[in-house]
Amino acid sequence: MGLGDLVQKAMYLGIGVASYAGEKAGEKLGELRIQVQKLADEMVERGEMSAEDARKFVDDMVNRAQQTPSVESNNPKPSEPRKIEILDDDDEEPTASASAPQNSVEEMRRQVTDLQEELRRLKRD
Repeated sequence: MGLGDLVQKAMYLGIGVASYAGEKAGEKLGELRIQVQKLADEMVERGEMSAEDARKFVDDMVNRAQQTPSVESNNPKPSEPRKIEILDDDDEEPTASASAPQNSVEEMRRQVTDLQEELRRLKRD
């Protein structure tokens, strides 16, 4: 298995993780809509809200959930894309050439682990 195969698999993994996160976000949004609808129905039954107000309330809550916050409460600066550093083959030390394939495999494993941790963090948020 060559380096090209590893890069391709890493790319597919990234696409798969993004797709999975999107599916989970859609599921959570659906669950939120159901819970908010139940709350609105209870408020209508108690006479605290009209049916039209309940519909607007549910739509407003779902729209708020879909919007991404511009500033997170625990992170004062807006999130920025991670910077990627691209190294040329000339940048490597000559003595590291024999262990370069092993190092790149370990680096890709570390990146996969980082992506998995990021996915878990996104699920919690």
